[in-house]
Amino acid sequence: MLEITGTKFQHSLDASPFGIRALDVPDSVKLFSYEVETMFLELARPVALLSCLLALCALFHTAFLVPSTDMHQRIYDSLDLLALAAITSLAAGLIFRDLGREPNVRHARLTATLPIQVFCWSSSTMLLLFVLAWYLETHCVFYRDIRF
Repeated sequence: MLEITGTKFQHSLDASPFGIRALDVPDSVKLFSYEVETMFLELARPVALLSCLLALCALFHTAFLVPSTDMHQRIYDSLDLLALAAITSLAAGLIFRDLGREPNVRHARLTATLPIQVFCWSSSTMLLLFVLAWYLETHCVFYRDIRF
């Protein structure tokens, strides 16, 4: 016990990874802090998932709906948005993985989170559709035979 100006403080040895000893906090403050942390985490999850979905929608729009004559420019723009969607999904996956303070949850796989699964499925589907559209555009001619 350490006594400073008439008030007793206890030092906690495992409070900081840097070896700095912190003062013990009452249980009521710890409980309030935990509740606030979980509240912000619950609010961050829908925002993170929505930003992930918006990035994937922007990728779909650029890859398929933007009229472009240059296929290489479309590929470069799509790759830029694919990287943005991957970073957004990774951040959202880290938020979704942080479920609480249970010891087994911390070691959960990142690929098991919803944003990462949505990113993997949607990007692989868009890649397949993009290659199929590129093949059909190059090797097949779709036009109506109009005879006058």
